[in-house]
Amino acid sequence: MASVTIQAVKKNFGDVAILHGVDIDIPDGSFTVLVGPSGCGKSTLLRMIAGLERISGGEIRIGERRVNDLPPKERDIAMVFQNYALYPHMTVRQNMAFSLALAKQSQSDIDTKVGRAAEILALGALLDRYPRQLSGGQRQRVAMGRAIVRDPQVFLFDEPLSNLDAKLRVAMRSEIKELHQRLKTTSIYVTHDQIEAMTMGDKIVVMRDGRIEQTGTPLALYDHPANQFVAGFIGSPAMNFLPGTLRRSAGAVSVELPDGTRLDAPASAGGADGQKVVYGTRPEHLTLADAGGIAATVAVMEPTGMDTFVACRHEGVELSAVFRERHDFAPGSTIHLVPDLQRAHLFDADTGQRLAA
Repeated sequence: MASVTIQAVKKNFGDVAILHGVDIDIPDGSFTVLVGPSGCGKSTLLRMIAGLERISGGEIRIGERRVNDLPPKERDIAMVFQNYALYPHMTVRQNMAFSLALAKQSQSDIDTKVGRAAEILALGALLDRYPRQLSGGQRQRVAMGRAIVRDPQVFLFDEPLSNLDAKLRVAMRSEIKELHQRLKTTSIYVTHDQIEAMTMGDKIVVMRDGRIEQTGTPLALYDHPANQFVAGFIGSPAMNFLPGTLRRSAGAVSVELPDGTRLDAPASAGGADGQKVVYGTRPEHLTLADAGGIAATVAVMEPTGMDTFVACRHEGVELSAVFRERHDFAPGSTIHLVPDLQRAHLFDADTGQRLAA
């Protein structure tokens, strides 16, 4: 096992800059998730760690070794791809043993390592099957088994669950997390799915346009987003955003919405009187009131059994609310929503940065 240190790493494709000086410290034994929208540079960064893309600037270290110029086979990493990358003419056993055979390891060592990985991943009954005879989830487990047998210092996962259906993705999330807890191997996982990031990572790195927006634990990012982008990206359903103007008068702080509605500002809010701001509140942090708060027109209701999801609008702004109780609001009716001040956020309308006192 080893830590991974990424210092001022840049990547250019011709004159186009993809990564703009990225810095990340990944501790030994951690499970770090790189998350962000498509095109943010997360997969490119992972491929640079693996040695599949050249570095345009900066430094990558695996443990104490600078690996900028090392070929992939000398970096002591194992990568699990989105498309499984299994050899169709080989059995599960042969796929898992292939890298060990190339390294000219003894047959007894190969059998031991393949057997151990098969036991960990419950593949023992499938060792003589071919990839075409396996389900998507089984193929992904074989791909992980092929990585495990190499006993690398670092596992790299490039959106490994993207090709699976929703139910199987949930199951495989748990399997990968349990695998990490068992092996304790440093793991770097790339996804655009923030639910995967929240449920799997010890540490999340949120990226946008080749830059890091925020790094932290899942709950730290959820509770204390550094800016409006992170606040909107982390959490499902996404945070609600209402544009307004900050008002300070006689010690009282509020946000005035365009229609004149006044909302008490969060206790930790910073900002100057008259400043254009965005009021952020998560759907599950809204409660119903008989009057006051945000008057919202119900558009769609989605009962899930456990929760009631309500899509509504306030003066043309889309809002979402989630209630643990069951409700039956008629489309077009008006409900009044009151934000939880202890969990609300205020952002600068121009920069998107969170305003804290």
